[in-house]
Amino acid sequence: MLELIEAGREQETVLRNLLEKYLCEFSQWEQLDVDEDGLYGYEWLDYYFAEEPRHAYLIRVDGKLAGLVMVSNYPEVPEEPMDYAISEFFILPKYRRQGYGKAAFFRVLDLHPGKWQLKRHPKNRESVYFWNQVIAEYTGGKYRLVEAYPNEAVNYCDGTPADVFFFEN
Repeated sequence: MLELIEAGREQETVLRNLLEKYLCEFSQWEQLDVDEDGLYGYEWLDYYFAEEPRHAYLIRVDGKLAGLVMVSNYPEVPEEPMDYAISEFFILPKYRRQGYGKAAFFRVLDLHPGKWQLKRHPKNRESVYFWNQVIAEYTGGKYRLVEAYPNEAVNYCDGTPADVFFFEN
């Protein structure tokens, strides 16, 4: 059984810990370094408790932590209209390829109707496959994908141009 639970300040430590696991995994594509304490750090976490419409969700499967989803109104592509973006999305390896990520994504979208942007790193092949499948399914194929979006401000830290999805629900 999957639960999507909106996280408040009282879950800040849990979110921070899961974000470290996410950033560690993501560092292989974005070439991130840890700080002197051995942490990646997520500098925007406090904004999720202070600004609307930012939302942090914990994903639980059978009562166990399985991942997180973070939604913001920060545009991935400033020149395109949007209401929401998936800022971060992470499913722990144990829970992957079982439909939990798709179910969590669909629930988040159902909670937040509007215009969406979603940025993905093209070197993360599992992510490319996942997002292609779930966005096509959820939207019935009514989306736009711009691969290697032509704006350097959208590039990842390693210089890789991002792929960006645009869709409405």
